Amino acid sequence: MKALTTIVWAAAVATASLQPAYGETRVTYKSAKAASSYYQMAVQIAEAAKIGSGGQVLVTVEESQGSVQNVMEAASRTGNYVFTTPPALVGAAQTGKGPFKGKENPKFGEIRALFPIPSLTMHFVVRADAGVDRLAGLAGKTILLGKGSFGAREGAKYLELFGLKDKVKVASAELGNAVAALKNRQIDAFVTAGSYPAPNVIEAAAGTGVRVLSLTDEQVQATKRARLVIPAGTYAGQSADVVTTSLPVVAYTTSSMSDDTAYALTKAFWSQRGKMAASAAWWKGVDGKLLANIPGKIHPGALKYYREAGFPLAAQHQ
Repeated sequence: MKALTTIVWAAAVATASLQPAYGETRVTYKSAKAASSYYQMAVQIAEAAKIGSGGQVLVTVEESQGSVQNVMEAASRTGNYVFTTPPALVGAAQTGKGPFKGKENPKFGEIRALFPIPSLTMHFVVRADAGVDRLAGLAGKTILLGKGSFGAREGAKYLELFGLKDKVKVASAELGNAVAALKNRQIDAFVTAGSYPAPNVIEAAAGTGVRVLSLTDEQVQATKRARLVIPAGTYAGQSADVVTTSLPVVAYTTSSMSDDTAYALTKAFWSQRGKMAASAAWWKGVDGKLLANIPGKIHPGALKYYREAGFPLAAQHQ
């Protein structure tokens, strides 16, 4: 009888070890392509959630083909689904515009924000010896925009917006060749967009010497993008702040997520942000001020944390 009792007890322990711990919450985080910086950020957030929640919030990262897919899946996913996207796409989904025209779904109205992540930041990068210190100075220069990316589209828009479209030569090359082309003097400048500090700008600044151009406040306003400041010292040789534009990116969920889970995930994220910044510099640009770039509602559970922590909130967040 004693041996039988021991076997039953051992079996119970083994079975229990296969079950989730009491109170453990599973979250799915839909991010970006596996090779992207935003996928790396998702992995860091997953680790931050585990550490910041004491192991109670466990995040599984899923690869994505892009922000439109992430938003579209919000209409069919249930439970603890978290995804990343620029806020403008959420607005488009909720109004049936752009890529969501003809694909309207009332569940898009249940999308709620959790916290901001690093923005897509515009960089106009010029070889240091090119004698250019403002956008107008690009006239007569050869510039590489790349193809198909947000940065390429935005760069082309700015050239037209500021009267430079017919005054510059646009190099026909991929953005991946930008640093080598700059070093070999095949181009004078390139445009890139990504979370700062951008790896290709770091490489160019260290190996060639570059200047990242600032926009005036009037130029920023004309772009209708969010104003962002890249702090002095971010890149080698950068002695002053750089004023530029950005496309905010936010981690969202839906009202299907419980208030307790949203609170725990948001609290864990902010409690670990400093540690994430120590290992990956792109987190240094994320602070409470970025909440101002969220035009819609924040999840009630996240709002509870923000109120407790004294974060700045706006009327539209309620």
